[in-house]
Amino acid sequence: MSDIRRGNLWVVLVGAALALAGTLLFLFLRADAYEPARYFGSLAILRQIKQSDAQWEVQVLRSRMGINLDYDLLVDPLSEMDSNWQRLEQRLADAPLHNPERWERSKELYRTALEEKSGLIEAFKSHNAILRNSLNFLPTAEDDVQNLISDQRSSMVLDTTSGYVFDALLSTMEYSQVTTDEKAEDIQLGLQKIEEQKAGLSPDIGSAIDLFSAHVRTVLSEQKQVNALLNQIAAVPVATRLDALIEVLSGEQLAAAAQDQISHRYLLVFAAILAALLLFLGYWLLRSYAEINRMNKALQAANDELERRVQVRTHELQRAQSELVAAARHAGMAEIATNVLHNVGNVLNSVNISADLVARRVRNSKALGLARAVEMMTAHQEDLGAFISHDEKGKLLPGYIAQVSEALSSERESIVNELEQMTRSVNHIKEIVSTQQSYAGPSSIVEPISINELMEDALRMQSDSLVRHQVEIVKEYDDLPEVVLDKHRTLLILVNLISNAKQAMSAQEDRPRRLTLSAQLGASSLTIRVRDNGEGIEQANLTRIFAHGFTTRKDGHGFGLHSCALAAIEMDGSLRVESDGLGTGACFTLEIPMKKRGLAHGQPG
Repeated sequence: MSDIRRGNLWVVLVGAALALAGTLLFLFLRADAYEPARYFGSLAILRQIKQSDAQWEVQVLRSRMGINLDYDLLVDPLSEMDSNWQRLEQRLADAPLHNPERWERSKELYRTALEEKSGLIEAFKSHNAILRNSLNFLPTAEDDVQNLISDQRSSMVLDTTSGYVFDALLSTMEYSQVTTDEKAEDIQLGLQKIEEQKAGLSPDIGSAIDLFSAHVRTVLSEQKQVNALLNQIAAVPVATRLDALIEVLSGEQLAAAAQDQISHRYLLVFAAILAALLLFLGYWLLRSYAEINRMNKALQAANDELERRVQVRTHELQRAQSELVAAARHAGMAEIATNVLHNVGNVLNSVNISADLVARRVRNSKALGLARAVEMMTAHQEDLGAFISHDEKGKLLPGYIAQVSEALSSERESIVNELEQMTRSVNHIKEIVSTQQSYAGPSSIVEPISINELMEDALRMQSDSLVRHQVEIVKEYDDLPEVVLDKHRTLLILVNLISNAKQAMSAQEDRPRRLTLSAQLGASSLTIRVRDNGEGIEQANLTRIFAHGFTTRKDGHGFGLHSCALAAIEMDGSLRVESDGLGTGACFTLEIPMKKRGLAHGQPG
């Protein structure tokens, strides 16, 4: 009977042990399913998204203040937010949530707010670009009005108009910083006063005032829209939606932690019950100890292998870094080479034209006729006097020789002029190469030059191509004094701008092709403008037109305008472009300061 009882006891103990073991295993697996790192990692990603949203708003404010000129900075935070959101969904897809409906509702509200904010920022980019353009051009427009007024005899109307224009400029600049309805009304009143004064002014001053007033009105209208968009952007509750998502995940984490605590309590209770059975588990503990030793050895081996792979990867990264440095150096050398080739190619057109003209004039020279006349004289050298006096052909010979001599003199002068032009072009090619070499150091050669002659040289280098494309040249510059400039950098820019304007008008058939060159010499700067009535430039491309490699033509390469911008910067100047859009032409403005370089012939510098 006792054996039966012991057997039954063993059965009970074994059954109890198995039941407890199963319960402990269940509780252990349930507790092990809770991974705090998963929740903490997801919360960290949400906080990164929230930080990107804050950076997004900061970039919007920097663009509003004109600090950011590249609108790509308004795209990067959104890309980071989308990338982090994908990472978050991948992490959450591995384990179900306790309350998925609440998460989906919060996620939908967040996506809606994000789309609304993205749309508002896109609208902000468009209006802010127009606003920045008008604000940047406004001082130039005001200077044009003041210069035109100062060129005329002083009068009460001119002085009053000058004061109104200056006050309007200051008020508009102040309005762009502190936007109020009262300030807007003051500006409108100032514009009305300017309009009243304009009736008694010359047409050129009136046109300059109209341009100035148009930009002021643009600032008035666009500033309100930009401020309204900023308020709307700030009101979009993206951060609030992210906080709601963080709250949902925090609730999920707290619920999982509470469940984990309950599981641990049950584990403690059943562990206490199983304490009486520990003697029966000694064997299994020994086996577990052996297993732990084996796993430690495996982990050590894996750690050694990981360190070895890290060292190999480090060597690979160092080698890749060296290759990237070499590639960057080669890319810089390639850019310099393409700039040199492009600029030399423009000048070679002029060299080819001059060489072709010289060759044709030599082939068609009157020297052949002179040779025939000499042959006739040689044939009658015994009776040359009688031949010239009595023979019909001989009588014509002196007059013919005089005509040939005059024609040869004309040919010589023409060929000498073309050779001089070729010499100037070849010297310009040498200076282009020297200029590109000078980019490696601070060297810059300046000399007194005539602005008129410089403009004419640039036109001569493109003369054949301009005539072939039937381009009308309009020159809006008087006899200007000599100035001290880097001649070849300035000539490089003019040749490129004229060539670019000619290409912009090449496909134009509905109206005459017109290229206008103007030059103004102020007290502190030289301003040269190259204007065409060609295909124009889209507003979106005005900020990228000088970027290296950017072009809108199929056969273009994007090096010419980039090299022009670099050359202008090398002279402490600037090169900018204006266009009202496709089909309206474009105007490139080169401005070179004179204060640092000085003016020739006693002009103020």
